Amino acid sequence: MGSLLSGTPAWPHAIPPCSLQKKLYIGALFPMSGGWPGGQACLPAAQMALDLVNNRTDILPDYELELIYYDSMCDPGEATKLLYDLLYTEPIKIVLMPGCSSVSTLVAEAARMWNLIVLSYGSSSPALSNRQRFPTFFRTHPSATLHNPTRVQLFQKWKWTKIATIQQTTEVFTSTLDDLEERVKEAGIEISVRQSFLTDPAVAVKNLKRQDARIIVGLFYETEARKVFCEVYKEKLYGKKYVWFLIGWYADNWFKIKDPSINCTVEQMTEAVEGHVTTEIVMLNPETVRGASNLTSQEFLAQLMSKLGGKNPEETGGFQEAPLAYDAVWALALALNKTVGPLRAKGHHLEDFNYNNRDITAEIYRAMNTSSFEGVSGHVVFDAQGSRMAWTLIEQLQGGSYKKIGYYDSTKGNLSWYGNDKYIQNSQPYLNNMTAVGCMMSLAAVFPLGIDGLHVHRKQFPVICQFRLWLLGLGFSLAYGSMFTKIWWVHTVFTKKDEKKDKKKHLEPWKLYATVGVLLAFSFLKFTREAPKGDLDVLIQPLLEHCNSEKMNTWLGVVYGYKGLLLLLGIFLAYETKSISTEKINDHRAVGMAIYNVAVLCMITAPVTMILSSQQDASFAFASLAIVFSVYITLVVLFVPKMRRLITRGEWQSDTQETMKTGSSTNNNDEEKSRQLERENKELQKIIQEKEERVSELRNQLSERQALRSRRRASTITYQNHSPPPFSITQSDPRSLAPPPGYPAPASDPHPVPQSFANSSSLYQSDSKISRNKCHTSRLQLLYK
Repeated sequence: MGSLLSGTPAWPHAIPPCSLQKKLYIGALFPMSGGWPGGQACLPAAQMALDLVNNRTDILPDYELELIYYDSMCDPGEATKLLYDLLYTEPIKIVLMPGCSSVSTLVAEAARMWNLIVLSYGSSSPALSNRQRFPTFFRTHPSATLHNPTRVQLFQKWKWTKIATIQQTTEVFTSTLDDLEERVKEAGIEISVRQSFLTDPAVAVKNLKRQDARIIVGLFYETEARKVFCEVYKEKLYGKKYVWFLIGWYADNWFKIKDPSINCTVEQMTEAVEGHVTTEIVMLNPETVRGASNLTSQEFLAQLMSKLGGKNPEETGGFQEAPLAYDAVWALALALNKTVGPLRAKGHHLEDFNYNNRDITAEIYRAMNTSSFEGVSGHVVFDAQGSRMAWTLIEQLQGGSYKKIGYYDSTKGNLSWYGNDKYIQNSQPYLNNMTAVGCMMSLAAVFPLGIDGLHVHRKQFPVICQFRLWLLGLGFSLAYGSMFTKIWWVHTVFTKKDEKKDKKKHLEPWKLYATVGVLLAFSFLKFTREAPKGDLDVLIQPLLEHCNSEKMNTWLGVVYGYKGLLLLLGIFLAYETKSISTEKINDHRAVGMAIYNVAVLCMITAPVTMILSSQQDASFAFASLAIVFSVYITLVVLFVPKMRRLITRGEWQSDTQETMKTGSSTNNNDEEKSRQLERENKELQKIIQEKEERVSELRNQLSERQALRSRRRASTITYQNHSPPPFSITQSDPRSLAPPPGYPAPASDPHPVPQSFANSSSLYQSDSKISRNKCHTSRLQLLYK
């Protein structure tokens, strides 16, 4: 059993003795070499996760997870042999964890025959998002098709109508390119050149040059990428006239690594790759959040570096995907922990699992399918096809190093450039600027409010009167008017059902505040003379300096009435829109809080200052404190969250990621709900179509079998002395092959199983029992089709 790593907070509960724990075994394939040597960092990350899980008493307290792994070399042929060793060598494995896509395709397709859940940490092939073909497959690595919406968005942004592609002929890149071709066709973009190669890209690169390709999408593994760009250098297919789009999961110094298969120098490779653009799945949580493992992403990286023993991350394969491997182990542990109770209620236990027990597999499937937790790679949740959704990071190689230039959210089609704060941009910054200016003008009005005849000459006092009122009037109009505009816009769009809710409306503050003119004047009010006590020779003439106009009462009534109605209307609109969620103005709830604050203080201050007009000191103190407090609270409510986002560099994570975290089940935004339902509807239509095709295929096969049986009955009547060979139909159809040796299929299954998984499992029925050590070799070759 693993021990806690250094630097990890100790858990408060004692660890149960190992002798009391039952072991559950995980069969894993980590590619330590080959096209993607991701096991170099992913294996240590998985072991770190196992150590922490085994030391937790709140997760699988009665069990210990143990990893049994081999080096697949990212080779399907080698993986076939290793899969055989994993399945036909004790102990029984409860789940399989392959790495690269080519190996995962093999493992996931064969695993259903052994009723095994497959959880991959490094597979990006779009072909794996097929529940009919891979009914028990899950992955913490998003599908490679997640790159394509980003690429198409960039093509449209830069107004490119023709592109070229070059790919390595493997399934992951072929299916990715097929998906890209469909997407660019819908966007009105033409793929003018499409080249492919198996091992030597020289001819394909020459064809790109010959056909004058300029915008080129390259899909190949890192080792082949070096070969491609060595040929690119020779053909001079680089520079300002060309734009290359590559995959972002290569090592940062992939073009500097010495490779005996190419004859280009590091300087030549560096020159050829300069300026290319990459798209990469966001694999490390940028926020400081402690999730299921009680580690932040930065703490995880520090411990992983310690585990690697000081190896250079740029030269360690799979370093970027290591958080996915770490979270894969946690996803499995949490899912297994979730199954303990339901299995116990049915009289089963996890240690009872065998390759023919569909009950336990079904419970693990349900638990995996409903996984939702915070990991070091971000929030982990699986879609209907068992894949994760994530953000896409866009980078460009500038001066020999990668620079972040933007992010793309494919769920909403939002492209945000790095450095342009998406969160702030969506809060309508020009209105925020007006609010800030208005607050500053209101604060500035406090100073002239405290000026009287002691500080300025009487002839200058009318200017002070006008100045203080203009500052207050304009400050209020700018600050409150911009906030009122936001609330008005949100209320108008999301409460009028007859109008299109995506239509963006602009309401400028000057339309709300048309004319606020105040004529200020200076005058003295006469008071009766007072005789001071104790001195009969002196009489005091009290004077009160204040601002006045010819029609003071009329103007006060107009201004107070007009702005009072605006305050009341603002409170009403803020209340009406408090439950609305919209990305176009994402800070309207904070604006509502600021409006409450301003309205309450104004409604208290106005009548109080009128009552205290004859008491200069009290009136000034009350008015100035009200202005300072209202401005301070407004600025804090509106701008502190934005500053915090900028400081933590989490500004690009808007409400979209929150939606992803909750599975979009609690979003109050009707617009987002509509888009989500449309996506789900398309997925269900696709599943229904696949089911119908499957039903049609089975009906055809049933008709053929019935026809065959009819012919055999006729043959039996004609030739009564002959009998048909036994099991001839069964042996002719690979779907009727027996499950793994020693595990006969049950006659019936009273427990429900996920539909796609149940359908696939029912295709394989037992016809005989074969001992574990004496497998029927004539059938093994069919298991891996």
